[in-house]
Amino acid sequence: MGLSLVQSRALRGLDAARVTVEVHLANGLPSFTLVGLADVEVKEARERVRCAIQNSGLQFPNNQRITVNLAPADLPKDSGRLDLPIALGILAASGQIDGSLLARYEFAGELSLTGALHPVRGALAMALALHTGQCMTSLVLPPGNAEEAALVPGSLVYRARHLLDVVRQFVPAGAAQDLVGADGATPTDDGWCRVEPVRSTTRASSPDMADVKGQAGAKRAMEIAAAGGHSLLLTGPPGSGKSMLAQRFAGLLPPMSCDEALQTAAIGSLSGRFKMENWGQRPTCNPHHSASAVALVGGGSPPRPGEISLAHNGVLFLDEMPEFPRAALEALREPLETGAITISRAAQRSEFPARFQLVGAMNPCPCGYLGSATHNCRCTPDQIHRYQAKLSGPLMDRIDLHVEVPSLPNAELLGAPAGESTDSIRQRCTESRQRALDRQGCTNMALQGQAIDQYIQLDADAIKFLNVAATRLGWSARGTHRALKVARTIADLAGSKMTEVSHLAEAMQYRRTLPSRY
Repeated sequence: MGLSLVQSRALRGLDAARVTVEVHLANGLPSFTLVGLADVEVKEARERVRCAIQNSGLQFPNNQRITVNLAPADLPKDSGRLDLPIALGILAASGQIDGSLLARYEFAGELSLTGALHPVRGALAMALALHTGQCMTSLVLPPGNAEEAALVPGSLVYRARHLLDVVRQFVPAGAAQDLVGADGATPTDDGWCRVEPVRSTTRASSPDMADVKGQAGAKRAMEIAAAGGHSLLLTGPPGSGKSMLAQRFAGLLPPMSCDEALQTAAIGSLSGRFKMENWGQRPTCNPHHSASAVALVGGGSPPRPGEISLAHNGVLFLDEMPEFPRAALEALREPLETGAITISRAAQRSEFPARFQLVGAMNPCPCGYLGSATHNCRCTPDQIHRYQAKLSGPLMDRIDLHVEVPSLPNAELLGAPAGESTDSIRQRCTESRQRALDRQGCTNMALQGQAIDQYIQLDADAIKFLNVAATRLGWSARGTHRALKVARTIADLAGSKMTEVSHLAEAMQYRRTLPSRY
């Protein structure tokens, strides 16, 4: 009779809760029982583990009763991440490795039938959980996952390519040289190694704003949005350059801090979409307009992050915005305010960060040519109203900058010189955002409550101007506050300590309603 304990982690939203894999071997009818609220993928581990141990040249206790408990019992476990700890627990309980040496490690990895280790989701979340809990435990992960986890400062991460590479570290002295798999595989020197963090310091090449000719008003609005973290809606006829501008928006944003990069990478790792070459690059998510509300905000069982969380610290670009389902657009209202999304299900509740910058693009009417100087609009007033009404008032109130992108005449399009480069605009945006961070510790968009009155710093003339303008235009309290935040960003771009009338007047121009025929 033998008993062993192996530590691992299970994903619960963005958190990685500790799981203890308890393996008990006893005499009796041969069986392999897996308990502890295991999902289908985890239950299938019985066959993978059995074949992996046998094909690695190790002894599987076929003639004993095997019981594997995944504690805590009320925590759901999914995916194949527990294959490796289950296999090690069986080997420790059967005396083939020293179970006392396993206490200083946590393991995760999916086993192939040959014993090779395959990567799993959420490696960064595991490393962040150890870092947050100030645990000195070492992580043992498959190739790919180990490099991700090593990005967390102070982490102790080891990479293992095969089950034999792990077993060799915990067998009695002198026995490692006898390990040979059924296919002739043996532990290699590079199969087990300590992984050091390798962070990319080069900025990925992206489309340049110099490619966009004309559109000075739209470029100015994008500069303000990038400097202050504001949301943006581009409206114009087909082919005027809305998508072209939006695809270049992420290049205007300041470089990410280490904490921001870790948060964004952890969410990408949780969804299996993180790549090492994308480290430190602000993400741009561009879902198709057929995406559902669950695809945008997240959901499922267990809950998974949606596009707004995958765009955390980056850009969410919604092209053809009125074509999205109404429920999907309305689901964006709370995250635009709070910067987070809470997904509640009967079994569990998960919270994901969602501090993204929304960039939307739309036509002014169904045919797209309302107000165009070169094409006649074929839409009736009722069609225009129903099309524009797909974006509700509460959602439009949460979008800071409403910008028209007119079509350019062919002569101007072909003869205009190249515009200002992305690098020079990003430099101004970075300096402006740094002024805000030095003053208030957050971007202007993130100001809430009393902080708005404290840091906006309106002069006397601007206060009078705002009172008259807000009353005449019928702004809501939210609309007034958002105009103030945009004005503060304009003042930061100008290097002004106070928010003046000219800054407020420019901010007012960006809260215009959609063009209408009446």
